[in-house]
Amino acid sequence: MSNNKQTIPAPRPIELLAPARDAATAIEAIRHGADAVYMGASSHGARQSAANTVDDIAHVARYAHQFGAKVYVTVNTIIYDRELEQVRKLVWELWRAGADALIVQDMALLEMDLPPIALHASTQCDTRTPQKAKFLSDCGFSQIVLARELSAEEIAEIHRRVDTPLEVFVHGALCVSFSGDCQASWMVTGRSANRGECAQICRLPFDLEDETGRKIIRDRHLLSLRDLNRSAQLAQLLEAGASSLKIEGRLKDTSYVKNVVAAYRRALDAVIDAEPGKYVRASFGRSETTFQPDLEKSFNRGYSTYFLTGLPSGGELASFRTPKWVGERVGKVCRTSGKIIEADLDVPLNNGDGIGFFNTRGEFEGFRVNRVEGNRLFPASPATPPAGAELFRNNDIRRNTMMQGATARRTIAVEFTLRATTWGIALEASDETGSQITVARPADLAEARTSQTDGRRHILEKTGDTIYRVTRINDRAGNVFIPASVLTSLRRDAISMLLQRNEIVRQTPKRIRTDKKPTLPEGTVLSRHDNIANRLAAKFYRECGYKEYEGREADMPKAIEIKVPDEERSETRVMECRYCLRRELGACLKTSDGKKLPNGLYLTSGRNRFRLEFDCGKCLMRVWYQNLITSSATNLSRDPRGTSTPRSKK
Repeated sequence: MSNNKQTIPAPRPIELLAPARDAATAIEAIRHGADAVYMGASSHGARQSAANTVDDIAHVARYAHQFGAKVYVTVNTIIYDRELEQVRKLVWELWRAGADALIVQDMALLEMDLPPIALHASTQCDTRTPQKAKFLSDCGFSQIVLARELSAEEIAEIHRRVDTPLEVFVHGALCVSFSGDCQASWMVTGRSANRGECAQICRLPFDLEDETGRKIIRDRHLLSLRDLNRSAQLAQLLEAGASSLKIEGRLKDTSYVKNVVAAYRRALDAVIDAEPGKYVRASFGRSETTFQPDLEKSFNRGYSTYFLTGLPSGGELASFRTPKWVGERVGKVCRTSGKIIEADLDVPLNNGDGIGFFNTRGEFEGFRVNRVEGNRLFPASPATPPAGAELFRNNDIRRNTMMQGATARRTIAVEFTLRATTWGIALEASDETGSQITVARPADLAEARTSQTDGRRHILEKTGDTIYRVTRINDRAGNVFIPASVLTSLRRDAISMLLQRNEIVRQTPKRIRTDKKPTLPEGTVLSRHDNIANRLAAKFYRECGYKEYEGREADMPKAIEIKVPDEERSETRVMECRYCLRRELGACLKTSDGKKLPNGLYLTSGRNRFRLEFDCGKCLMRVWYQNLITSSATNLSRDPRGTSTPRSKK
């Protein structure tokens, strides 16, 4: 007899992944609803100023694991040969500390003697295609962070090709270049983005010039993108195959993380609850906040969904006027008289608020409000916004005060069943993780003169500052007298045993081991853009079959931090972008509007000059740094020690 029953797939775990610059922020992220956090190690994280000790990471792991939440540690810079042993030892320390996975870029880690810790392929790996994702999956990566630039359709195509969970950015700052392939900071300042030292060249003001040096646009932040906000597209991302939704911001403060995580937790729960058989939360517990999450109240440069639904129209991606947070519009200046600003206000302001405006030169200025009297503002320092200027609040003192201290509590649901036995009393406890335990005490049970139900409930509900929240009490002990001390002891023991059991049965993610090296995707031609900076990474690629044409073993290309290719000495490609300045300015070469701008375009900032190349066939913009015309102060040659030395003039 044939069995026609179809297996119903288990709901797919969905992870809300939050950033943390330090242990305190990581714990607040978990408390406010994150299923996982990512934070930097003591070295080799792509945000050098957001490093943490191994003890800090162990502290966060102990807290997170109570909720089944995970801690990912970034070791995602390129690694120099002399640092390989240091990194290997660091990984062992992180594994012993309880880290659940490492987020890495350098393939050297696949060649090291490491503990069985899971590895995630960083966004620095620049994964844009199904072929690249399949290769990384075959390498044994447990999760793959996709390029921010991908559309929902492109994410779905990768999901169809690989079973490995896909991690997708949903919120925060955007790099104008594909991540891992930006050398602007290195070439201009000697600070490598691939070493966690990005100088954010893309946030500078630029002039746009033609080939003759004629200025077309002056002093605008032409490469500075708005921030990402996909809070309204979470269902679309999950449908495309994303399993981990990542918030950017390892340099952001704790208030930012609290607010953004809480906002996305609510939005994501709504999507999961709408299809309970399809998706499930990746961790346990419910977060209750003392504030109303509002993404407009946290730092942002304006928002976009980037390329999620395809190529956006012009004017949707960049923030030309300023890379700073402008804030919420609160009114308009009527007049400025001496030290008083009279304004038509949309909302009431508070003493101490931070207010900004654009001056007559188009520059963003700000001041702190010392005192507010109706529609009259008294700045704490001289400020003269012109009549008609819009006023923006980017520091709401009242909300900032509200966001300090304890602003959320995360608890796990637990159900108690109380029973009388022939020799005493027993308390069964089961929590939302699926754990069940029973604790018991011998007791001489006598008939009670009055109802005991309310008193027992009152005692058993007192979970205090534990992580548990009692959702149901089944009192089946009958009308017998149970001393309050016995009930209190049973409750405490039950909670303690639940915590111990959950720690014992917790499944730690393990490294996926592969029997042999995967073969590089067909047609792969490695270059300095693959960021090969050490002998182990070179060994990895050779064992994956890297050969030059006709089977001859190739010279392994080196990362630009090791050696600038000879052919790029005078002009170096420092960015490849899906963002196109021509399209953003309404002058796409694929349209008749392309004639609005000349063919040859350059960006200049100070004495730095960049040539723009437009690959319309692939819809890409490339940025070339013109080395030979820069000043001797910035015209540097670098060595792998991370130092800079003057380059000889030609």
